[in-house]
Amino acid sequence: MHDQPPRRLVVKVGTSTLTDPQGRIHRGYIADLTAQLAAQRAAGREVILVTSGAIRAGRERLELRAASPASHASADANTLPYKQAAAAVGQGLLLHTYTEAFAWRDVTVAQVLLTRDDLADRRRFLNARNTLTALLSLGVVPIINENDTVAVDEIRFGDNDTLAARVAVLAEADLLLILSDVEGLFARFPSEKEPGTVPIREVAKIDASIEALAGGAAGGVGTGGMRTKIEAARIATAFGIRTVIAHGRREKVVEEVVSGRPVGTTFLPRPGRQRGRKRWIAAGSRPRGSVRINERAAQRLLSEGVSLLAVGVVAVEGAFESGDLIEVFSETGTCLARGLTNYSAAELRRIQGLRSDQFEAVLGYRSYEEVIHRDNLALIE
Repeated sequence: MHDQPPRRLVVKVGTSTLTDPQGRIHRGYIADLTAQLAAQRAAGREVILVTSGAIRAGRERLELRAASPASHASADANTLPYKQAAAAVGQGLLLHTYTEAFAWRDVTVAQVLLTRDDLADRRRFLNARNTLTALLSLGVVPIINENDTVAVDEIRFGDNDTLAARVAVLAEADLLLILSDVEGLFARFPSEKEPGTVPIREVAKIDASIEALAGGAAGGVGTGGMRTKIEAARIATAFGIRTVIAHGRREKVVEEVVSGRPVGTTFLPRPGRQRGRKRWIAAGSRPRGSVRINERAAQRLLSEGVSLLAVGVVAVEGAFESGDLIEVFSETGTCLARGLTNYSAAELRRIQGLRSDQFEAVLGYRSYEEVIHRDNLALIE
C-alpha cells in the first residue's frame, strides 16, 4: 500500500487494449475508461491520457471505404505513407470518440500531438510543459498521441510506452499507469504460466534479471511489448515517478492503482527528483551516440554523482559532436545515464581510458577535464 495518492497521473492505453476481438476501436471500453479518469478528475487529481489507436481507427474507416463499390482504393496498407494517411483519418475520429465520452462526464479535453523532435529542442520542450501545465490548471484532460501523420523512423518515439514515460517526466507526474492486455510482469511469459499465477507485484530495481523477463508484443495490433514497458518504467522511476503496469480491462483499475492496492506490477520510484535541465536531458533529447564505461566508473557515477571522465570510458559508439546528447552504458549493456558530451566521438576514441592531463599530448589541446560534467548528466539507472 502506498501512503500518498498521486496528485498528477499519466495514464497510457495501447491499441491492443482499445480494440475488440475484431480489431475495431471498442467504444464501450473508451466510455468506461473515460468514466474512470473523470472520477479521478472529480477527486481533485490532474489527469493526462496518452493514447494509441489513431492508425487503427483510420484503418477501420478506410477499410469500410475500400469495401464500397464506388471506391478506387489500392494503397498498400503496410507502407509508411498508408499508415500516416490512416493516422490522419483516425486521429480526428479517435479524438471525437474521447471528446464525446468525456463530455458525458462534463470534462473538457485537448488534443496534443508530439514527435521526438518536439522534446529534443529545449525551447519546444519547455513550451510543451507550459501548455500541459496550463491545460491541467484549467481542469482540462490533455489527450496525447504521437504525431503519426508526420513522424518517420528517425523522429518517432516508436511506441507510446516510451512517449508516456517522457510525458510523465515532462509533466512532473507522480504516477505513470500503463494499461495493457496483460496483468503485469510475470516471472514466466504469460503463455507459459500456470492457472492462478499472479504477476510480480513489486520491482524495486530494474536490473538484468528484470529485463530478461521481457518478451515481445502479446498481440498483433500494437507496437509495444513488455520490453518497451520496462524501458518506460526505467525512465519514469529514475525521476521519482511510481510506475504500474496493469490489465486495462480490469474493473476499476485506475481507482485501485491510485489507491495503492496490489494490482499489476509496481515499479518503485528512485528517491528524489531530478529537475530542470536534467529532466530535459533525460526525457526530451534524442541521443546521437553512446559510450561504455568500466565498473569502477559506473559505481562512482551511480553512488557519488560525479562527472564522467575519459579514464573510465572503454568504448565509443556513433558519430556525435561536442554538445550532443549521448547515452552512458555499463560494460554489461545497462543504460546508466544520459548527458551532453564535451568531446566528439572522434576525440573520445583517441582519449578513452586516459587521464585528463594526458589529453594535450594526444589531441594537442585539453578543452575540458570531463567527458560529461555532472551538471549536464542525468542518471536513469
